[in-house]
Amino acid sequence: MTTTQTQPQVQQWTNLAQQLRVDSIRCTTAAGSGHPTSSMSAADLMSVLMISYLRYDFENPKHPNNDHLIFSKGHACPLLYSMYKAAGAIDDAELMTLRKFGSRLEGHPTPVLPWVDVATGSLGQGLPIGAGVAMAGKYLDKLPYRVWVVLGDSEMAEGSIWEACDKAGFYKLGNLIGILDCNRLGQRGQTELGWNTAAYAARARAFGWRAFEIDGHNYDEINQAYSEALKEHDSPALIIAKTKKGKGVSFLEDKEGWHGKPVPKDKEDQALQELHKPARSMNFPVQKPEDLQPASLPPAKAVELPRYELKSSEATRKAYGDALKALGEANARVVAMDGEVSNSTFAQEFAKAFPERFFEQYIAEQQLVATAIGMQVRHYIPFASTFAAFFARAYDFIRMGAISRANIRLCGSHAGVSIGEDGPSQMALEDLAMMRAVYGSTVLYPSDANQAAQLVEEMAKHDGIVYMRTTREKTSVIYGPDEKFMVGGSKVVKQSPQDKATVVAAGITLHETLQAYEQLKGENILIRVIDAYSVKPIDEETLLAAAVEAGNKVITVEDHWPEGGLGDAVTEAFTQRDGPMPQIVKLAVQNMPGSGTPAELLEEAGISAHHIVLAVKALV
Repeated sequence: MTTTQTQPQVQQWTNLAQQLRVDSIRCTTAAGSGHPTSSMSAADLMSVLMISYLRYDFENPKHPNNDHLIFSKGHACPLLYSMYKAAGAIDDAELMTLRKFGSRLEGHPTPVLPWVDVATGSLGQGLPIGAGVAMAGKYLDKLPYRVWVVLGDSEMAEGSIWEACDKAGFYKLGNLIGILDCNRLGQRGQTELGWNTAAYAARARAFGWRAFEIDGHNYDEINQAYSEALKEHDSPALIIAKTKKGKGVSFLEDKEGWHGKPVPKDKEDQALQELHKPARSMNFPVQKPEDLQPASLPPAKAVELPRYELKSSEATRKAYGDALKALGEANARVVAMDGEVSNSTFAQEFAKAFPERFFEQYIAEQQLVATAIGMQVRHYIPFASTFAAFFARAYDFIRMGAISRANIRLCGSHAGVSIGEDGPSQMALEDLAMMRAVYGSTVLYPSDANQAAQLVEEMAKHDGIVYMRTTREKTSVIYGPDEKFMVGGSKVVKQSPQDKATVVAAGITLHETLQAYEQLKGENILIRVIDAYSVKPIDEETLLAAAVEAGNKVITVEDHWPEGGLGDAVTEAFTQRDGPMPQIVKLAVQNMPGSGTPAELLEEAGISAHHIVLAVKALV
């Protein structure tokens, strides 16, 4: 039943909405850039939300029961920042620094601001991450906070949106509310569906959502939709609001050609006059959440890592799963998710032990990474795994995760030609390059099971994007279970004063290098062998010392394309210091592989023990 609001309530919503429109124009005009019209269309929606439904303590943004407000349409941040001003979180002077150098109010929201959970702006990411936050709220925190996600209609063409709709429906996230600002106009004209709100509603309902079609400028309809969306339910809600871009200003409203353009200074007064110039600095109190705390967790304890016998054989992917389970036993904040390959990544070991902390994302790698980012918003320690090749599908989420200052751990298994018969579609040969390129990332590539287990524990301690590459094949255990491995370190596996060259390897190629070492030793050629298990940061000190002590000749060997991987990491280490560059030979996969046994493919790629021997002889 629809309820008509009292006149004072409607007037309060109107006053705030108009202030939000005015401020969105003022700050973008002052900046000379930005998206005022995309902000103005959603002002009524945000006014009702902020005054009547949002539960948030702006003085305590880390309160565990705060609602979460995510602007998936991050370009509408002038509206978000204007809301912060209206809530008293920032002042007008700071609002007017929008997009200025050194300002916290960047062109799209980032967690430089304490009220922003994650960076948005690459469209299609807010709803997937919001689903991750909502999973944490329902299944881990067990708190009644709601996750509100403001969506643009253009981004509804993104596949990641529908991955999120699918998983939110599957996990019955009744605490997730999407607010679709359906203003019809995208960057270059009409969006795919225009104002066909029924089509959006049908799609949402197909994924198990409740859908509400409303006039996004009618306060009674907005209020009623929010009220219905918040009723006890196991289904997420999507409010599809028909709005007009540039609402309230005659020369902007529903007009093409204004996307991403500020109102010129010579038209600013006209625009503000049409909005009746309401008081620009009124504060509107936001209701605070109930003072509830998340479900209590046992205190963390020491990790008892799995131990593998020297000279036995085990795959590093299995060690990942075993160590992840051990982490889960020690720390209840550790959570895991996988892309329907947990019996191959061995995340299944964690899933069996802690099903309540394991979140299957099926074949939806964008949502896989987004869920991890959402979980870390709530201070959990997420580990997400799939085949290394498939993280390429989620790379935009990974790079945006770095902008979000997100702390997530990713494990990619089945990397390189050494996976064998599955062929090149499954062979990650670019993952080291793409992960190294992420700001502040850590990239690890263990070669044996004990090393992998130690590094999984290290992953949990490190901030930022942390990536581990694991190997499909079983490899010999060459390190004892008590040997220690630190991020940024390496191991000199073989050395002598008579070394003629240094071979730097990691993962599967370390074992090929050790075979080559034995053959060369039989021919009285000694080489230094370095296990560069920490590809980023790489152990520059050990590399520099090896070059000086072993003839200034270096060979790198990697199961990866030559661009951007281990070889480039080693080369860059030598460019960071004065002195002559060593001779560097890079052995890497040069041609498109096919199917075959691991041994055949390593040989064909030129990274087998045989080719390492030839490279050393040619160099020395």
